[in-house]
Amino acid sequence: MSLPKVCVFTMIAAVFAFAAVGTLSVTIKEYEVPTPKSRPHDPALAPDGSLWYTGQAANKLGRLDPKTGEFKEYPLKTPGSGPHGLVADQQGNIWFTAISGGYVGKLDPKTGEVTEYRAPGDTEIDPHTPAFDHDGILWFTNEETNYIGRLDPKTGKMTLAKLPTPKAVPYGIVILPNNTPMFCEFGTNKLATIDPRTMAIHEYTLPANSARPRRLALAPDGTVFYTDYARGYLGHFDPAAGKLLKEWTSPGGADSEPYGIAVTKVGDVWYSESGVKPNTLVRFDPRTESFGKEPIPSGGGVVRNMVATPDGHLYLACSGVNKVAVVDVSR
Repeated sequence: MSLPKVCVFTMIAAVFAFAAVGTLSVTIKEYEVPTPKSRPHDPALAPDGSLWYTGQAANKLGRLDPKTGEFKEYPLKTPGSGPHGLVADQQGNIWFTAISGGYVGKLDPKTGEVTEYRAPGDTEIDPHTPAFDHDGILWFTNEETNYIGRLDPKTGKMTLAKLPTPKAVPYGIVILPNNTPMFCEFGTNKLATIDPRTMAIHEYTLPANSARPRRLALAPDGTVFYTDYARGYLGHFDPAAGKLLKEWTSPGGADSEPYGIAVTKVGDVWYSESGVKPNTLVRFDPRTESFGKEPIPSGGGVVRNMVATPDGHLYLACSGVNKVAVVDVSR
């Protein structure tokens, strides 16, 4: 496979900031998932408002109805699939990445049927985090095999683009307002975009050599916030300008390991610090550049990803404590 055309942009200057930290007034309700030691990895929001999660160690997908507290689990047909990330389509099907099984899957919740999609030519992949673009195309990162993948659900055709940076570890991914996928390169100090038509990859080098962006969240204005896991920072990046706008030290400090992140419809940034015990849920207000934080009651056990709902809630997966959580942030 030939490498995609690459454009590289480097930011020379950056603005670093410290901000005030307050306390939060939020309600965090946690639910024990049915299968012990399931290791719920990522959460997702379905069209009916339900919370879905990947039971990575249990080889299952799970659904929680937040209104009733009822769970339902769906076993996968291939042993050792290692379901990792997931996302719902408009019809309510749940698409997931099987990082250990090397495929992308689709679950029909009505029947429990799972359809598997694999790379052409027996190419080895390890699908990590998925996201649907505005045209219904599923994009996904591949952590160790260093690909960005594109899957057309209508045809089942999968296309792969190799990253120009070796061992880049493509990780979190979002879809920008112009329908361009943007993703983190957790193995280095870069963010990147991929052209949805040509599959050309454009890399953006962050100023700090030790930066390791892990997850991304899209803001209402089209900019993105990212968690710098290695340095303990929250960063703000403008894809249109191709530059870092500003970054802030996370309240937990250099070893706080910021991880799962989401932005609500009002523009508040929420993320979890996984390096502090217990893990904290952090809110950042971009308007005042102020932080608030709250400990996760169970300890969290590493919140690897989260999703914001339209009605003012966050869905979390608390991996190490076998729980998922619903957070009311409407206040």
